[in-house]
Amino acid sequence: MPRTEPFAALAALSLLCAGLLPGAAAASCTPLQAVGGGTSVSKSIQLNGPLVFPFGRTNFNTDFTVNQAFTSYRVNFKSTSTRQGPFPIQAYLKFSDGTDLQVVNETLEALPGQFRQFGPFAPPAGKLVSQVNVKVGSGYNANATGFSYTISVSGCR
Repeated sequence: MPRTEPFAALAALSLLCAGLLPGAAAASCTPLQAVGGGTSVSKSIQLNGPLVFPFGRTNFNTDFTVNQAFTSYRVNFKSTSTRQGPFPIQAYLKFSDGTDLQVVNETLEALPGQFRQFGPFAPPAGKLVSQVNVKVGSGYNANATGFSYTISVSGCR
């Protein structure tokens, strides 16, 4: 008769580490403030093309202020569109020394109401994060124009 106890114990340990069982250590996360106010920002993707520069600015760039050191950061995205669409998403950790690190670079094919969390992203040793920058825009995919979303960022310990 085969022994299943080790497999059951391994499955329970996997669930515990994934935070799916009671007693699992969960990260304590704090919502970051967006530059301009609020802890979440809702936008619609605008066209980003040659006529935008002389006649206006796109709204695809959002910064979240970091006012204390965290061990990791998470970017939270939710589609608020009424149809499935492409959401070109980039996110950067911006450091106090003026450098940055790209942590997200993908196009998410999101369904209406779909939520996706990116991360956690830990800063490199010796780097102090001053902002988290999130870009959701049509510069990489013109078909994304008009889709709406809400984003937020959390710092975690």
